[in-house]
Amino acid sequence: MEYLGSEGGPRQHYSLISCCRCGLQIEPNPTNMCVNCLRSDVDITEDIPKTSVLNFCRSCERYLQPPNQWVKAALESRELLSVCLKRLKGLNKVKLIDAGFVWTEPHSMRIKVKLTVQKEVMNGAVLQQVFVVEYTVQSNMCEDCHRVEAKDFWRAVVQVRQKCDHKKTFFYLEQLILKHRAHRSTVNIKPMADGLDFFFTKQDDAKKLVEFLSAYVPCRFVTGRELVSHDIRSNKYNYKHTFSVEIIPVCKDHIICLPKKTAQQLGGISPLCLVTRVTQSIHIIDPNTLQWAELSGAQYWRNPFKALVSPKQLIEYMVLEVNMVSDRDRPNRPRLSTKHMLADVYVARMSDLGANDQQFHCRSHLGHLLRAGDTVLGFDFSNANLNHQHFEAMKGDRIPDVMLVKKVFDRNKRIRRRKWKLERFDGADEADTESVNRDFNDFLEDLEEDQAIRENVNIYKDPSKISVQAEDTDDEGAPQISLMEMLEDLHISEDATGGEGAPMME
Repeated sequence: MEYLGSEGGPRQHYSLISCCRCGLQIEPNPTNMCVNCLRSDVDITEDIPKTSVLNFCRSCERYLQPPNQWVKAALESRELLSVCLKRLKGLNKVKLIDAGFVWTEPHSMRIKVKLTVQKEVMNGAVLQQVFVVEYTVQSNMCEDCHRVEAKDFWRAVVQVRQKCDHKKTFFYLEQLILKHRAHRSTVNIKPMADGLDFFFTKQDDAKKLVEFLSAYVPCRFVTGRELVSHDIRSNKYNYKHTFSVEIIPVCKDHIICLPKKTAQQLGGISPLCLVTRVTQSIHIIDPNTLQWAELSGAQYWRNPFKALVSPKQLIEYMVLEVNMVSDRDRPNRPRLSTKHMLADVYVARMSDLGANDQQFHCRSHLGHLLRAGDTVLGFDFSNANLNHQHFEAMKGDRIPDVMLVKKVFDRNKRIRRRKWKLERFDGADEADTESVNRDFNDFLEDLEEDQAIRENVNIYKDPSKISVQAEDTDDEGAPQISLMEMLEDLHISEDATGGEGAPMME
């Protein structure tokens, strides 16, 4: 404790005087008393409590700021200091000069704050005092987390659906949502048979997720609401809102048959095309000519169509011979792909090897990948029985006997060489079945093959993977993800009280 001049400035040197009580030689001051005698009479911190309580929610790691606001604050941060000072009731009766934290054990559930205050006392003297306030951290669940734990409280739900025979699209959406943290306001995420349900406590948070999905995948949505309660006296209504989002039923490696009107609008491309990528738009290519086009979501919904052939209907072929097509033999079409090479390919069904010598000839866009002896997935149109409206209209056109879709690499070798991993929703791995795991491996292979898709996904190094031996690395040029594209591994961060928290990214 110290006493200062009436203006709090630096002391001037005077001849010493005796304290009016104890007789100690001191410098002159307005009270003519020494510090010890003045301390026995006046305590400027008597109205300020020396102990207090901080309410902390372990689920969301937030502190309660009076009266009912929960604030995110780390240990020894400005935000936490502001919360601590607002808990002191008598602090407005003195002048706060300085405040800071005193180190305590992180797991002690105690927070100490050292305060320096001033107050004018008798005869205009300004007294300065330093003291410590100890806060006890008590665990209380906030209202938001309480509703999350209840798992039945929600005001809005976003139902994302896709009529498809695999879940690769939802794995891609999962990575998009995790990268941009679009799910931070969700109360619960529930996997369904053909999609996902996202539950929210606010309608605006559900709208933000719908806008986020519309920006990254071609989709459309409809809204609805259900009356929960109605207060007749105040004329207030309580609704539950539903946003039903439908994603286009077309994915990568699907063979599609466009309506003739849509094909003409896309530069006269052949109606029989292959989907190479689905982002904000549908990227398609004609394997016979290398002509490519982009179909927007609005164009698709004006003339919707279903996929003609899905990847699960493809069969394996053995490549017998590959002859590159020269530029003069290529058809003169606009917007030819430069990432692919056109080739005449002779193939035979793997099931026919050793039984007959039937061969098929086709043109393919995979000339830059295929070599004699490779295995490739394709569809046999010569023996197919397809019930499709737009495909029936193509009966007069030339339909290839076989359309090759993608080259097949050794899956076991690719899994052994994979030194990276992805972040997943909480509990997503536990609910995966064998078919879902197979779809997830197909999605990982798509990431390795397409760099444009990887740009929207956070890929992390997997230090648990053992270094690959030299004989395992020779996998016929299978695509890989370089170390430059990988982020550091996930780690467990400390929460606001010093305990272990949720996984965070470095």
